[in-house]
Formats: sequence, structure tokens, C-alpha cells
Amino acid sequence: MNPLLAKLQPYPFERLRALIAGNTPPANLQPISLQIGEPKHPTPALVKDALAGALDGLAAYPLTAGTPQLRQGIAAWLARRYAIPLPDPEKQVLPVNGSREALFAFAQTVLDPTRDAKVVCPNPFYQIYEGAALLAGAVPLYGHPESWDGVQLVYACSPANPSGRVMKVDEWRELFRLSDRYGFVVASDECYSEIYCGEPPLGALQAAHQLGRSYERLVVFSSLSKRSNAPGMRSGFVAGDAELIEKFLLYRTYHGSAMSLAVQAASVAAWADEKHVEENRRLYREKYRAVLPMVRAPLATEMPDGGFYLWMRTPIDDAEFARRLHAQYNVLVLPGSFLARTMGSGNPGANHVRIALVPPLAECIEATERMMRFAGSL
Repeated sequence: MNPLLAKLQPYPFERLRALIAGNTPPANLQPISLQIGEPKHPTPALVKDALAGALDGLAAYPLTAGTPQLRQGIAAWLARRYAIPLPDPEKQVLPVNGSREALFAFAQTVLDPTRDAKVVCPNPFYQIYEGAALLAGAVPLYGHPESWDGVQLVYACSPANPSGRVMKVDEWRELFRLSDRYGFVVASDECYSEIYCGEPPLGALQAAHQLGRSYERLVVFSSLSKRSNAPGMRSGFVAGDAELIEKFLLYRTYHGSAMSLAVQAASVAAWADEKHVEENRRLYREKYRAVLPMVRAPLATEMPDGGFYLWMRTPIDDAEFARRLHAQYNVLVLPGSFLARTMGSGNPGANHVRIALVPPLAECIEATERMMRFAGSL
């Protein structure tokens, strides 16, 4: 067996299942799940129609590089969305089977474990970053490291999971400066970029363009899962540095991770349409407008810059809060400490829970009412 597997920590949802294993929630209360970021809005008809219309593609092996139509469609979307020059569809864009798979595989491509590789992750963070680092033989670092020596890869996430915070151009400027000095690659996870209530979040390629930079040592990852409510399609892309894209394509060719032609056709339709994305944002705005005014002491939260989470502060231990909320009110939320690692200053996810506003509006309101009743008893 690969000895590096022993370094993996239990996934947050495994820890949550263990946490609530002994609970018997009230049978008269419908269970409401807010713990996982799985979109529940309908997949757009145009995506399903395009998928159904391309089912003959199941009879052919797809190319790992994807069809020219999909690469061109993604490049055109990037140029429209971020007001950047059209990326080269042949060299700067690569379709992938969802951003999760690609974020993991990318580390296996760019890291050199013979040089004591280090990988910087946000803290709290999406657990794939840590797993990718460990299984590539690297050492994960969390937050802003004391030393950047030996860092080969930095994962950025904007809008952030779980806080929803968006990186500003000055933060990108500093990260690029460090990349220039130490030579590490920046992998920007932007899967929540199309869910926002205010200004469109700044993207990494956009920041690089505004700062007059090339995309050297920079790649971005995005997906149709959240943008188009199509998590089951497993469709996304990586874009940026042409040399890195070339190496990543080589890796993926051997990895056997080509996207189905039918899914590619549906993806072309999705990236070309913005109306369904605007409707998606409208539905999330309704939820935030309804839920945020309901949150009161001893709980506290605020409107995120992007994404569909509430990062809520709890007056008691976050795991105990989640366990008792489920046991007494049949609502599942994810303890914030499960999404972070303890450092010298403590666990930055402690006394927080992540709440995914993915169920229908009525369920989000009902769940918040139950949380407020529970919080009132603390």
C-alpha cells in the first residue's frame, strides 16, 4: 500500500457522521441538510437538452484535450467574464472532469518531492488541497507561512470556501511578487466565482492582466457544478500558463481522465449562456435576504463576497453546537474546525459552523428558525 495514504486525515463529512452517530433527532421534524455544498437548484433545460442530443458521442473515445468547440467556448467565456484578452484555446485552456479532480491531479504534475516540496493552503480550506499535497509527497503549510523557502505550489481560493471572501488586487499583487521571488506555482480555485450578490468577484487571470503580468506560473480552475447547477456532469476547466497546461495535459493523457463527448457538448451550451446563471444568483439572493435578518445573538454572521455559504460564529464549541443542533432540531451543519488545521494561534475554524444555503428557500428559512430556537437555549 502507498504509505502516504496513512497521512490523510479523515474527511470532514466522515468526522461529521461519527459526531452525530449516536443522535436520534425528533421524528416530527423533517431533516434539513446544510452541511454539504451540493447545489439543489434545477439543472438548466438547455444543458440537459444538449446532453441528450449528444448521446451518440458515447460510442467514441474522447480526446483528453477536449473538443475545439469546448476549448473555444471556455476561452470566450473567460474573455467576456474577466475582460481579458482571449486565451489561446489550444495552449491556455484544458477541459477537466470537474475542478475537484483537477485540483488534486495538478499537484501530482507540478510538485517535485525530491526537493522537499511544500504546498501552501488557506486555513480554513478545501480538503482536496491538503490531500493532493500529501499524496504528492509534499508537506502542506497552512495560512501565511513563516518562510516561503521550498514552497512549490500555493492554492488560492476566491471566493473562499468556507468564508466567501474574495481576494483583492493588492493581495494578488503580493502573491505574484512572492511567486516571482520563490518560483512557486499559483493554483487559483474559482469554482464559486459566479455566485455573488454584489460586484463580480475578481479572478486571478483578471488580476494578472490588470497588473500588466503574463500568466507565468499561474493557473485557474473553474467548474459548471455551482455556476450551472450541474455537479453530476463533472465538468470544469483549467486555464492559464501554457507551459503548465502542456505538462498537465501530458499527465492527464496517462491518467485516463478525458471528458465524455456528450458532457462536452452540454458544457459548450452552459458556458455560452448567462441567463440561467443570472437566475441562479437571483435564487441565492432571495435566500440571503430572507435568512440574514433572522440571525441574532448569540450567533453571528455576515454577507459573504461570493459563494452560497454562511460562516457563522457559535457561542459554544462548534462540534458540540453541530451535534446538539442535529440531535434536538434535525438540522445538519458542518463544524468549522473540521475544515481547518490547528496552528500556533489555534484552529481558525473553531467556534464557527459552515451553512450551505442550497436547499429550497422554505427549508433554509425553517432551518434558520430552528437554529435560532436552539441558540436561544444556550
